[in-house]
Amino acid sequence: MIWPIVIASAVGLLTAVSGALLTKIGPWYYGLRKPSWQPPDWLFGPAWTLIFALAVLSATLAWYRAPDAAARTVMVLLFAANSVLNIAWSWLFFTRQRPDWALGEVVFLWLSILALIVALWPYSPGAAWLLVPYLLWVSFASFLNWTIVRLNAPFRTA
Repeated sequence: MIWPIVIASAVGLLTAVSGALLTKIGPWYYGLRKPSWQPPDWLFGPAWTLIFALAVLSATLAWYRAPDAAARTVMVLLFAANSVLNIAWSWLFFTRQRPDWALGEVVFLWLSILALIVALWPYSPGAAWLLVPYLLWVSFASFLNWTIVRLNAPFRTA
């Protein structure tokens, strides 16, 4: 059955494209003070591409390894919530130009990744491990977000 691969790929692509379209890098972003250790802008695209590819692989593997429909339902709901939270962070940070609000939201994004890892582990440790780079990247991005807030606050709504 190929549908789980197709659906996971479509959702991963939709999430990635939505986040990219909401990531408006322009004068406001370039005017922010950023730490010297921030990765170069060109690195974010490849990093997110790898993370989304691993997430699609994780979702597909977990789907095939899930013991029953109830486990699949939980998995789908957790991946869906994660996608919404991922898109919301880009919207808050870049579109609304509110890194402070994005910093509050990233806690829920991080927790959604952790919830996926914990939920997938019992029936697919491999699928859970595939999400660890995502958790690590969002942990790093959270610290970067916090540093940007600290260096630039207060913010006003765009």
